[in-house]
Order: sequence, then structure tokens, then C-alpha cells
Amino acid sequence: MPFRYFIEHMEEDDATPKALPDWVELEYKHMRMLAGSGSEVHFTHLSQACGNSLLRSFGQAPTETRIADVFCTTKGVLDLIKAIGIPLDQVCLLDPKAEHELSPNDTYTNFLFGVGDDPPRDRTSELRVLGFPTRHLGPIQMTTDTALGVTKLVVRDKVPLSVIPYKDCPTIVFNHKESVEMPFRYIADGDEPRLPPGMRELLREDLNKSFDF
Repeated sequence: MPFRYFIEHMEEDDATPKALPDWVELEYKHMRMLAGSGSEVHFTHLSQACGNSLLRSFGQAPTETRIADVFCTTKGVLDLIKAIGIPLDQVCLLDPKAEHELSPNDTYTNFLFGVGDDPPRDRTSELRVLGFPTRHLGPIQMTTDTALGVTKLVVRDKVPLSVIPYKDCPTIVFNHKESVEMPFRYIADGDEPRLPPGMRELLREDLNKSFDF
């Protein structure tokens, strides 16, 4: 049985032919890498335009055996898990307000994430009321791709939350004059946060745009 990660898409469509904002696309592609082979990543509740845009983006990525299988659908997560035949009580919602933290002892293989933002608007509340069992990943908000990566480390690789190395609210330095502070927790790669490929370049591009008049 594969590990399945369900991402309930809660972002508005971007008013461009791509439909998905660049940062969302980069995070979604990163999720496929973080989940790894033998896993499935399901992006749910997408508009048709978003789904088509995302599939085109995945099609441009090099084929690797280490990445998860990916699926895009306009169905909401409840309709999808019913169609697959997964009981609701076997899908764990990653919820910052959950009573218990995720543990290597948890036996779930299906996980649900809502897309986060800053400042937090508790978008998970829309999923919380549906009755899924819940777990949290600690007190500091993570990007959704980081949350998926941490979940994989805990439940599949059996690494406790407290042992995973983190970078909290890191400052991304481009040069001695340009930097940007990120308001999230990330998995650490040495002294650097584990960002989606292309995110550093996108952040610098956005920073430069802010100085255009």
C-alpha cells in the first residue's frame, strides 16, 4: 500500500494563462520530490485551469525514479477518498491545532494538508470540521511542502519530530545588500533551509520587482 499525500488546493486562480502562481507551482513540484518513490501525491479541488497548468509543469520536469506519482483532480478530497475507497478515519489531517503531534508510532499511510499562508488564516479549519483524525508538526508554521517532507520523515523514515534539523524564519541572503526573511520553519540542509528548486531565484526576482518604479 503506497503512502498517499492529499493536498487540498485553497488558493485562488491566478489571473494569468498559467493559473497557478509561480511559488505555488514550485512548492507543489517540490512535494513530489519530498514524498519520494513508492508514494502518491494527489492535488485536489483544483480548477480545470490549475490542473492543466500543474500537469504541464510536471511534464517539463525530468523523469526520475525517486519521485512520487502525482495526480490532479477537480474533486474535493472527500469525494476523492470515497472514490478510492479509503475510510475517513484512515486519513490523518495535519492540523496545527491538533492535540497530539505526529509520531513514528503512528500507523497512518494517508495524509491531508491544506495550503498555508502568512499571516495564518487557519485555512485548515475548513478541513477540520470534516471529521478527520488529526496530528500536528510542532508549534511553528511550515510551508506546505515542508510539512509534507517532515511527515514523510516521521512516518516513513521513523525520525521523531524533535530529531529533524530545522531552520526557523531563515534570512535568504543574495548579496551584502539584498536579503529576505522567510516567516516559516524549513527542514535544514546544513546551514541552509531546504527550499524548492527555483524558489531562491523567484524570491530574488520578486525582491527586485519591489524596487521597480
